[in-house]
Amino acid sequence: MTGQVPVSPAEVLGSLAHHLGVPVGPLPAHPQGENTLWIVRFPRVVLALVVGASLACAGALMQGVFGNPLAEPGVIGVSAGAAVGAAAVIVTGGALVSGTWIAAAAFAGGLVTTALVYVLARANGRTEVVTLVLTGIAINAFAGGLLAFFLFVADSAAREQIVFWQLGSLGAATWDAVAVALPIAVVGIAAAMLMRGRLDLLALGERAARHLGVDVERLRIVAIAVVALLVSAGVAFTGIIAFVGLVVPHLVRMALGPSHRTLIPVSALAGATLLLAADLFARTAVENVDLPLGMITSLVGGPFFFWLLRRTRARQGGWA
Repeated sequence: MTGQVPVSPAEVLGSLAHHLGVPVGPLPAHPQGENTLWIVRFPRVVLALVVGASLACAGALMQGVFGNPLAEPGVIGVSAGAAVGAAAVIVTGGALVSGTWIAAAAFAGGLVTTALVYVLARANGRTEVVTLVLTGIAINAFAGGLLAFFLFVADSAAREQIVFWQLGSLGAATWDAVAVALPIAVVGIAAAMLMRGRLDLLALGERAARHLGVDVERLRIVAIAVVALLVSAGVAFTGIIAFVGLVVPHLVRMALGPSHRTLIPVSALAGATLLLAADLFARTAVENVDLPLGMITSLVGGPFFFWLLRRTRARQGGWA
């Protein structure tokens, strides 16, 4: 209902009803009301829900696999790789590059970087959590260097586009983006739901989980692949949105406990709600200005992360 084109609640419901084939209620009185709802606002709302759910679910999986409440999807380099992919296309394609190519490059970059982290961290047929983390840090640093290089060689227009993409925004949301991100989110969240029981067993320790019949290595591979898909599909269309994957699962864990049977679905719902609320603030906080969504989540998530780190250290690294 909110924005430069005012639409009343009755008009929103009436427009929905008419599109569902039930001509009940008034249509928007503003000449651009229908276009505003169906071309701009509805796809933006749906994409916010999809991306928020994907990032929070990916965060819950990462924390379960790594056994640490401070883990988040960026640890395995997926966000950094997506940024490098998007920057590479922006720099080489110039002003003619379309948003679809940028999204495709970001998606591919996230997947390739995650696969690289896993391959480099694997030794003797298995991976260790510490090795994954250290490899992820190294790859993130290398990706940061590549991103700095692209910013250095880019012209002013491309440089502005890269910086804006990194800040994160739902301003370019379309139904085409929803059509790509939604199926991936559904498949990824469904896969995460199927892993809930094994993640609970993994929380007992790798040795105990193996004695209870869990193939820890296969579980880790599948979980990391699902995280890469969820995050890559999200950031491909929105840019980097920080801290949702870290903050939301931890808050849900504090409220409902560590069981992944509730943690994963509730994290997805909470992440969708949080990102939708953040985007609403981004659109309406300053009149006629669309604030960067990643900036808002970082300004809120940064202080929370610091508090979380202090709290976790006080508990000697245990679950908060």
